[in-house]
Amino acid sequence: MKSATADSIRQAIADFPDPETGRGIDSMGQIVDIQIDNQDARVTIALASHSLPIADEIRQAIGDRITANHPGLTIAVDVVPHPRPPARLGQVALRVKSVVLVGSGKGGVGKSTVAAGLALTLKRLGAAVGLMDADVYGPSIPQLLGLEGRPAINDQKKIEPIRLGSDLPVMSMGFLIEKDQAVIWRGPMLHGSITQFLGDTNWGELDYLVIDMPPGTGDVALTLSQAIPIAGAVVVCTPQEVALLDAIKAVSMFRKVDIPILGMVENMSGFLCPDSGKTYDIFGRGGARDKAQELGVPFLGSLPIDISLREAGDEGKFGELIDSDQRARAPFDAIARALVRGMASRSEQRPNRPTLPTL
Repeated sequence: MKSATADSIRQAIADFPDPETGRGIDSMGQIVDIQIDNQDARVTIALASHSLPIADEIRQAIGDRITANHPGLTIAVDVVPHPRPPARLGQVALRVKSVVLVGSGKGGVGKSTVAAGLALTLKRLGAAVGLMDADVYGPSIPQLLGLEGRPAINDQKKIEPIRLGSDLPVMSMGFLIEKDQAVIWRGPMLHGSITQFLGDTNWGELDYLVIDMPPGTGDVALTLSQAIPIAGAVVVCTPQEVALLDAIKAVSMFRKVDIPILGMVENMSGFLCPDSGKTYDIFGRGGARDKAQELGVPFLGSLPIDISLREAGDEGKFGELIDSDQRARAPFDAIARALVRGMASRSEQRPNRPTLPTL
């Protein structure tokens, strides 16, 4: 067998799909360097931050591809940043690569917790993320993250979102009203607020904008679908049948407005007793997985009832716990990676044009 060369290694991985665009990494200029020393090879690949949540999987897959073509060669794959700014989306000129909606067919299933956990996890795994609370009647995100204050208006007449740390912009109706104040709006006012949150907020350049949707099947999904391209929706439900019936309605709603279903998440999937270590299926287990299979949508994962997460949310320290507690965040890590992996698979099936900056 011929010895490996830089050209033979490049040829082996040239058509490997970039997770974001689905196009071959060689055509996208993402094979940065190839070094060979006898039977050792080091390959440097560039990935956009949109794909960093699955960087380890990409690194492994590229190494396996090279090894299959060059048996006996020891491979090391390094990943470096690949700058690729987002184009403007829709009439609101939002600079975001992927808008992900988190919805449910009913309230009380932990949708806001999942939305916050997904945004925090994508950010922790290397992506640029924003979090928008579109549940204007019952905004929960400020409480979960311990955020308060009034958004300011900058010199460009844009709303400055409240930030968690320095790099997670958050926008919510909860910042604009008192905690005990009710929002009593008709449809046009709701539509206007959602559009303003999207277009008049200084989100910056994002890989993902995670939007916490109102519960049920109202018209916010229609408003969003008409305003900007949506990458897809995540449907949250609990395992018992009464919740799954409402989740089916949420899936139907998103499909009717042509929003792809990125997957289902089963929340409150078992309770691990901290005293005995025994798991109790209070609401059942596996119902969402079965329903996802029945509906032909991906199942992204399950989240157990976790006392530490509940306490952190009540205390406004949800973000701190996700950052510091590996055990608590592990299910969110799995769900976030499954989400990005699924989006990469969709891109591979329908490769996009290279994303270029809009001048």
